[in-house]
Amino acid sequence: MANTYRESGRAGLEDDKDFVDILEERRRSSDLSHAFRTFNPHPFKGATPCSSGDLNKAVLESQYLRYVTEQIAMETGSSVEAVREEARVVMEEMSQNLQLGFIRLMGYTLSKVFKRLFSNIFVNMEGLNSLQQAIQDSPVILMPNHRSYVDFLVISYILFTYDIPVPVIAAGIPLAGMKMVGEILRRSGAFFIRRAIGSDKLYWAVLSEYVKTIVRKGFAPVEFYVEGFRSRTLKSLTPKLGMMHMVLEPFFKGEVYDVTLVPISISYDRVLEESLLAHELLGVPKPKESTMGLLKASKVLQESFGSIHVNFGRPMSARQLCQGKIDRCQYNLIPRDLPQMPTAEVQSCINWLAHLIVRIQEEGSHTSPWSLMACLLLQAPTTDLTEAGLLWDQLTEKTLGLKKLALTFGAHLNWPGQVPDSDVMSSTVALHRSAVRHKAGRIYLVQEEEPARQHPITPEEGVVRTAAALLMLVSYRNQAMHIFIHPALLVTALHVTKSTQRDELFSFFCFLQDVFSNEFLFIPGNSSQDFEEACSLLKKCGAVHFSQQEVTVSEAEAGLEVLSFLQALLQPFVDSYQVMFRYLYEEAHVISEKDFLPAVRSLATKLILSGELHTYETLSSDTQKNALSALRRLEAVTKLRTSEQNEYSVDKAAVRRIGDILSGKILPQMLQTTPDARL
Repeated sequence: MANTYRESGRAGLEDDKDFVDILEERRRSSDLSHAFRTFNPHPFKGATPCSSGDLNKAVLESQYLRYVTEQIAMETGSSVEAVREEARVVMEEMSQNLQLGFIRLMGYTLSKVFKRLFSNIFVNMEGLNSLQQAIQDSPVILMPNHRSYVDFLVISYILFTYDIPVPVIAAGIPLAGMKMVGEILRRSGAFFIRRAIGSDKLYWAVLSEYVKTIVRKGFAPVEFYVEGFRSRTLKSLTPKLGMMHMVLEPFFKGEVYDVTLVPISISYDRVLEESLLAHELLGVPKPKESTMGLLKASKVLQESFGSIHVNFGRPMSARQLCQGKIDRCQYNLIPRDLPQMPTAEVQSCINWLAHLIVRIQEEGSHTSPWSLMACLLLQAPTTDLTEAGLLWDQLTEKTLGLKKLALTFGAHLNWPGQVPDSDVMSSTVALHRSAVRHKAGRIYLVQEEEPARQHPITPEEGVVRTAAALLMLVSYRNQAMHIFIHPALLVTALHVTKSTQRDELFSFFCFLQDVFSNEFLFIPGNSSQDFEEACSLLKKCGAVHFSQQEVTVSEAEAGLEVLSFLQALLQPFVDSYQVMFRYLYEEAHVISEKDFLPAVRSLATKLILSGELHTYETLSSDTQKNALSALRRLEAVTKLRTSEQNEYSVDKAAVRRIGDILSGKILPQMLQTTPDARL
């Protein structure tokens, strides 16, 4: 991506001058005094003073909502009064009720909880100071990544600590149903959104007008997750565009001069939900959010989860970002109070901007030593991890080499600079003792203890048990994937095509981006820049040489080790997709998503037991759904409009062709003749 928008010009080891541990002060002074001190934030200078009740009233009485309710009444045959009452009920369910008293209560409670859970919460003061100024100048949209339920709490806690206006936060409706907790969250700034809105025109209208009114009035900063959901794989998700359009529409229509977007990167040494996430990916239903569940989860307070890094990115002007990309005059042709479908130009701009935000979140994240170790552990044979063990000294040496490579590639690492590397490695393994254990100079994978039972576990149950342990490692490896993904794609292109021609490699590089665009974040229209970046980084570490026409592999041993690591890093994704392609072109012309996931999981289990497949990531429902999405995008699988069961028609020849391209059976010269490196 263009350096213009990089959140930080610095990359490397954690710089103590940039980041401050906000828990250090909390460990020295009274939490009660902190919570009940004078709170003196400086809000947006152009804000219209109003209460939460006034805000709700303004939404319900807006000309926009009046128009929509009248249209719905005409379409459904209901009375206007009945539709307006329904809108009022939606508003009551959705709206926040921000109150300083509850912010103080949350501040006090979270000080206690965070000190038990985390050794440090590091915050970059430069970014926080920029945010403090930006909030006074225009409506601000806070856009953190979403890896844990803690994300929801930590931003408000930091802003409260530094006398910055706390945000109103888009949250999932299940949280509202938690007894007591839901109301505390609502009064701490949460507004609740249904997960499945579908084509509910009234709900969309109320939500849209609510968000736009908050922005227009400058009521408070708005915080939402552009990825839409909490990532169960700790990888960036493809951004959702609905909320993005809502917060930007007041700017598009000229109702506010500008909107400021602030990407926020939240990085965890250890995620609270790590074991739960792995089991969800294997098909275990997610527990329903409840107060009782929260109390049961309180046992995590007995464990340590290391540090959090919260990196506030440089505030970005929507006005500057959108300049030359959209013509805002189109909004003058229709009265502001009437609904208006975004044009293709506007949708393209919002899509680009959302991907840019997520990419900046990735670049601002801090990669832990454990993420680097996980990259290497997953490249070892599974039997070595579960039975023989990996040599500790060998793992240490390789991790230090990977640390050097990550820094060469421009990564931010939270590797402590004043601590011996051996101590960093030992403390990292101790923190993640639920995943691996260090015994007699070797590292072993920790698998869940089986409860007492009459019969031994079946081979299939053994596969699932091993997969649960490995998928926990996969999640932490995923936290580092953004560092290596572009070079890894180029290395895979070199490996599969056996070509040295830049144009052929670029075509295959684009094909890989197309196939894996649900796995990794690629900014639309940036393929050429991504390819050039990959060439440059591989040359920088001595792995390749390149000219205007060719890219050739270096013969240096260090360079070959880099190539081997990067090719192995992407191989599990290639292997997993090939298994799914194989199932589709061998089994059925029509599939449903409901049947597809267990069927692929069953096939993958058989292949693992036979020794034909070595990656357990194929068992992940996330990988399976991403592959299905890729095939839909590549038009090899088509959703049946008449189906109520999410059924898809499979073009077996197209699926086989994609698999053949991915395996190198189709030559890159033939691939070049296909637009966008597609089918």
